[in-house]
Amino acid sequence: MGQARKPAVHGSSSYGSGQCKQAHSLVSTVQVTPDDEDSGMSPCAHHEDRADVRVLDPAAVRAPGRRGDGRRAGCGGEGRRPGCPVRFKAAGQCGDGEECPYQVTLPPLTIQLPKQFRMLEKTMKELQSLKETVKKLKSQCQQCRQPAEHNLQRDSGEVLPLDQPARGDKDEGGDPDGRGRDPESAAALLEMQQKMDRMSNSLKNARTNITKLQGRLEGLNLINMDNVKSIVDSKVENMTAVISNLSKCSSACPSQSSPQFVMAPRDCSDYNMMVEKKNGVYKVTPEPRSGTFEVYCDMESYGGGWTVLQRRLNGSVNFNRTWAAYKEGFGNVRGEFWLGNDRIHQLTKAKDMVLRIELEDFQGVREYAKYDRFYVSNEFLRYRLTVSGYSGTAGDALHFNKHYNHDQKFFTTPDKDNDMYPSGNCGAYYSSGWWFDACMSANLNGKYYKEKYKGVRNGIFWGTWHNMTQEYYPTNYRNPFKTVKMMIRPKNYAP
Repeated sequence: MGQARKPAVHGSSSYGSGQCKQAHSLVSTVQVTPDDEDSGMSPCAHHEDRADVRVLDPAAVRAPGRRGDGRRAGCGGEGRRPGCPVRFKAAGQCGDGEECPYQVTLPPLTIQLPKQFRMLEKTMKELQSLKETVKKLKSQCQQCRQPAEHNLQRDSGEVLPLDQPARGDKDEGGDPDGRGRDPESAAALLEMQQKMDRMSNSLKNARTNITKLQGRLEGLNLINMDNVKSIVDSKVENMTAVISNLSKCSSACPSQSSPQFVMAPRDCSDYNMMVEKKNGVYKVTPEPRSGTFEVYCDMESYGGGWTVLQRRLNGSVNFNRTWAAYKEGFGNVRGEFWLGNDRIHQLTKAKDMVLRIELEDFQGVREYAKYDRFYVSNEFLRYRLTVSGYSGTAGDALHFNKHYNHDQKFFTTPDKDNDMYPSGNCGAYYSSGWWFDACMSANLNGKYYKEKYKGVRNGIFWGTWHNMTQEYYPTNYRNPFKTVKMMIRPKNYAP
C-alpha cells in the first residue's frame, strides 16, 4: 500500500492542528484520492474532540461494504476504480436528541460534521428566500408606484422634477436588494402595497362619482334655469300689460273693482291680500307653461281662498260627457261646470291642497265633508285620485268600506273604462264621469234630479247621507240633491 495522502478538502488549504480547530466552518464537499481509501490514518485524530472527527475500526467500516472475495461493494467490481464518490448522509440522532446534519465516510474514516453546519444551511436558505421575496416586493412596488404617483400628480396638479427621484426609491447608501431585512419589514412592505392599491381604487371611484354628480348638477341647473326663465317671462308679460294699461289711463282713470293687476296668482288663495274680498271669477296660473285660465273663487266662506272645481245648481249642464270633455272641462264657471281634469291636476300639483265638499238636499239639510289631502294625477296615470284625512258631518263616503273605496282609483267616463268592475263600465251604467271603484259609494257627477226617483241610482249620490238607509231597497225612492260644490285651497292657508 502506498503512502497515505491527506484528503483534499475544497475550500480549505490543509489539515493541520490550526485547521482542525476550524472544522466547524467546513461547508465544501470532500473528495478522496485512490490511495486514501485503504489508509487508516487520521490526520486529525489528535483533534477529534474539537473537530468532531471520529476514527472507526477499519474492520467495522469495511464489513458492511465488503464482499466475500474482498472486493468493495459499489466501487467497481473486479478491479480497483480510480476513486469512489463521497456520500453525505444523516448520522442518526446526535447526543442532544437532534438529527446530525451530515456524516462523511472516507474509508476507513468517518467524519461527522458539527450540527452548526445544518443551522448554517438553514440560515442561508432562509436568507436566500427572504432576498428573493424582497426583490419581488420591490419590483411590485416600483410597478404600482408609477401609476399611483401619476394619478396623484394628475389630481393634485403636481409635477415632479426630472432630476428628483420618486418617493420610496433607495439612495446609494440604502439597501436596494433587501439584504438584512427581517420578515416584519417584508410584511410592512406588503401592507404598504395593499394600502396604495386601495387608495388608487378609492381615487378612481371618487373621480367617477364626481363626474356623475357634475352631470346631474348640470341637468338640474338646466331644468331650474328653464323654470326660472318661464316664470320670468310670464312676469315680464304681465308687467308689460300693466304698464301699457297705465300709460293709456288718463288722470281721471276710474277705479276698477276687479283684481286685474295681481301678477300670476296660482290659485284663489293668492288673492287673499286684497282689501276687498268678494266671490267671483278670477284668473289663475298654476303653471306658467300651461297658461292662465278662469276659475270661480269663493272668497267669503270659511275664511275664503277656495278654488271651486265643480258645482251643481239646477241641472242646466249635462254631466254625461266623454273623456275629452272631462279632460278639458265644460259648463260655465259662473253656473254649473266641471273645471277639467288637466286643470285640477295643475292646481293640486302646485300646492298641497285640502278638499271641501258641500251638499244640500231638497229638505234643506246641509252637510260637508273635508279631506286634508287631495291630489289628482296627470292623464298618463288616468287622473288617479288621492284623498285622505276625513272630517265633517256628511260622512266619509269616499272610503265607505273595502269594496267601495274611491281612493287611488282611476277616472272613468262612459267612453273610457278604467274602473274596477270586471263585467262592465260603471261610467256608462251611471251616466257620468267619476273615480269609480266597482262601482261606487259616492258620485257627485250623476244626473241632476229635482225630485225623488226610482230605478238605477244614476243621480247625484253620497252613500253616507243621513237618510240613506231608506234607499237600500231597489223599489224605494232615491233622494236627490239640490246643490253640490267641490272646492280646494292650500293646506297651509291662513285667512
